[in-house]
Amino acid sequence: MAVMETALPASPRPAADASELVAPWLAEHARFLAERPAGEPAALQALRRLGLERFAALGFPTLRQEDWRFTNVAPVARGTFVRPAGDPDALDAAVLAPYLFPAAARLVFIDGRYSAKLSHVGALPAGTVVTNLAQALATVPEQVIPRLGRLARLEDPAKNQPFLALATAFLAEGACVLLPRNAVVEAPIHLLFWSSGGAAGEATFSFPRTLLVAGENSRATVVETYAGSGTYLTCPVTELVAGPSSVIDHYKLQRESREAFHLAAFQIDGEHRAAPSSHSISIGGALVRNDVTAVLNGEGIDCILNGLYVAEGRQVMDTHMRVEHAQPHCSSHELYKGVLDGKARAVFNGLIYVHPGAQKTDAKQSNRNLLLSGDAIANSNPQLEIFADDVKCTHGSTVGQLDDDAIFYLRSRGIGAEAARSLLTYAFASDIVERIKLEPVRRDLEEFLFARLPQGEVVRQAV
Repeated sequence: MAVMETALPASPRPAADASELVAPWLAEHARFLAERPAGEPAALQALRRLGLERFAALGFPTLRQEDWRFTNVAPVARGTFVRPAGDPDALDAAVLAPYLFPAAARLVFIDGRYSAKLSHVGALPAGTVVTNLAQALATVPEQVIPRLGRLARLEDPAKNQPFLALATAFLAEGACVLLPRNAVVEAPIHLLFWSSGGAAGEATFSFPRTLLVAGENSRATVVETYAGSGTYLTCPVTELVAGPSSVIDHYKLQRESREAFHLAAFQIDGEHRAAPSSHSISIGGALVRNDVTAVLNGEGIDCILNGLYVAEGRQVMDTHMRVEHAQPHCSSHELYKGVLDGKARAVFNGLIYVHPGAQKTDAKQSNRNLLLSGDAIANSNPQLEIFADDVKCTHGSTVGQLDDDAIFYLRSRGIGAEAARSLLTYAFASDIVERIKLEPVRRDLEEFLFARLPQGEVVRQAV
């Protein structure tokens, strides 16, 4: 984004060494505010202001910071990004066809802007709201305002998530799913975010927001798909409030273009006996960062967080996860796997934090990485911080290559060397694939793996 002459809003100044990088975004934000419609809720304006203040104070992260020491965001910090132009309804629907599947409701966002033409909402249980965020703020603000931004905790000075703060500063559009008490939505709810570079080859930016609120004893499946073409920056923020005894299956499919920057935050707030689960699949993007936070705020919660990232070339996949057990008798299970080829790099930093008094906690966290190339690198750091004495907590990580003995065994059965390696790679990834309950998502991931792996047809026939 080029520096503009617009006067900067009153906000904390960034440090001198970062001001030249932050200033263009502050200027763009001033123009963004000038174009907002009159009459927006004061709470929304205050939330944006807080996001801007935090971003101005934090600036862009550097390799000197512990949480970012393996992930260089200089291409973003020093890049030039422009606001996307054009009509979101003008996109040819055929472009989206590879990402679609039958759904109870589908909301489509083009470059961060809602497309009513490409979206549809079918019959839903009474009281269920599936709409774009702007419409939800206009029609049911009492259900949205108290929850929007609550999980971000940007007021915490220890919170070091500048991209979450930046996305909050530009909060304008996104998806809103509100499930009333006892609502059951059998078919999935699909949220599709498509991004593209500018018509003149410029890199664009968008900050889509998603608010998911599940009422007591409700049940639904929500799929977020991120895809696109060209060079662009997308900073999505998803907040999931899982009410008492609710069951929410969440899937995030990150299939961005290979030139894209995807810097995301996903936050879960679980209440009494809720069962939120999330499966995160990352296969696109040049630079990808997922900050995942789950706070188990009620007794008896069962939280599952699984993920698979597949990278090649010079792709970077970074996952930072924090699971807080704030109440007793809760369980959490996290399994993240990575397959890395070429000069790809992966980072996994996971923390299970057990609060004082959170007795009978059962927490397991595992990160496993398969390196298909001698140049691929995986940095893994699962951690435990426990302040209760009656808990079961385990964590572990592995980084390794394919087993030579297993390859030899398959070759002795008449399978070629390349096919043998692909079979073992698929077997490694299939542990996550098989945990995906939604058949269209599972099938598409299988097809991607068959296409990516050498001798994929041999693998398909074998499995």
